[in-house]
Amino acid sequence: MQGSTSAGEFVFEQRAVEPGPSVLYNEHVKRTSKSHIAAFAGYLMPLWYSSIAEEHRAVRERAGLFDCTHMGVLEVSGDDAADFLDVVTTNHVSNLNVGRARYGCILDAAGNVLDDIIVYRHGQNNFMVVVNASNEPKIKFYLYELVKGGAIVDADHPQRRLEYRPAVWDMRDPNRAGDRRVDIALQGPASIDTLARLADDPSVVERISELKGFAFVEERLAGIDCLICRTGYTGSTVGFELFADPEQTPRLWNLVLEAGQPLGVLPCGLGARDSLRIEAGLPLYGHELDGKFHISPFEAGYGWAVKMEKEFFIGKAAMERIAQTYTMEVARLELPATKGIRPVRPDDAILDDGVCVGWVLSAAKVDEKQYALVYVDRKVAPEGNELGVYYLARSPSQVEQGRQQAVEKGQKLAADVAGRVVSRFAKF
Repeated sequence: MQGSTSAGEFVFEQRAVEPGPSVLYNEHVKRTSKSHIAAFAGYLMPLWYSSIAEEHRAVRERAGLFDCTHMGVLEVSGDDAADFLDVVTTNHVSNLNVGRARYGCILDAAGNVLDDIIVYRHGQNNFMVVVNASNEPKIKFYLYELVKGGAIVDADHPQRRLEYRPAVWDMRDPNRAGDRRVDIALQGPASIDTLARLADDPSVVERISELKGFAFVEERLAGIDCLICRTGYTGSTVGFELFADPEQTPRLWNLVLEAGQPLGVLPCGLGARDSLRIEAGLPLYGHELDGKFHISPFEAGYGWAVKMEKEFFIGKAAMERIAQTYTMEVARLELPATKGIRPVRPDDAILDDGVCVGWVLSAAKVDEKQYALVYVDRKVAPEGNELGVYYLARSPSQVEQGRQQAVEKGQKLAADVAGRVVSRFAKF
């Protein structure tokens, strides 16, 4: 079954497909071994080129370039496109200025998070919506169902349907006649100087340099039309996403790397993308948002993107309940990673005075420290709290020695390593 249940839950069963090459696959295999390429969200993507640590360091100290062409890019257009997106997303859209972007979530009528997105206002009646690669088929189907009136929008009034009828297009579709876009991301302090080497006109560099967060301009870099936005997923203070035509993107990729080579810019894979976003405290859908714990935007630390003052948005009633009752939240934990200390892993137990109060969602090693995004009781989440981690069994022999394979909340255990809660989000 696909579509809405009577309770407002949107059900989507994604077909299993063989992973295919990203737009930049042929460029990746020129720069790294095929053994470094793996299936991710239906695409063959590089895990790393040199090493995760080296690429992570490049972004923090110089800059790194990421293949984001697997991300979904949708166009929503028409006279009622803004009103449609205002109802479909948790954040404000109608008051978004042209040339600005905004983060938000798409919920179903039961309040489940279907995806977190960024909406770009490209024109008065024209929007670009970037969605996670793993959720693209689901979100496209959901939006189509909403437009044709096939999805429940209000669990308390299941007969209610939206009256808006915007056009929804896949901007990566090779059969699309109009504007096509895919995304690559240049992140790190050398980003502006790198792009400056590709700009023919000094005024272009000035406009790019003056961009505020979540603002964008359309310019030409080395003759390639680009939508250049001050956004990213690494925690970098300076960083951009470049949206270009898929046919031009391989050339753009190589030009950026050539321009950035004297500045130490490196191509980066999924491994560094993950370690950077964990270090910065940014959630990943399916881990720190939704996932097996059904983590809400409030628990994920993104309650500010849920605008309760809006008269209506899909899932609002559920969000109102959650906002008043949630008892768990995502925190960022800093732990040692010196020699002899084992890395923490997802599902390891988080302990407060020897009692399980939550679990690890994601973790990454950064130099002599490791960072974990954890799902814990709100009472232990404040910055500065000391928490322990209990390693789950990693092998049958550890199970035989008495190490737990799973830990329930409230269970008493001895911590294997201790850390402290640090501020949830970090900028570099």
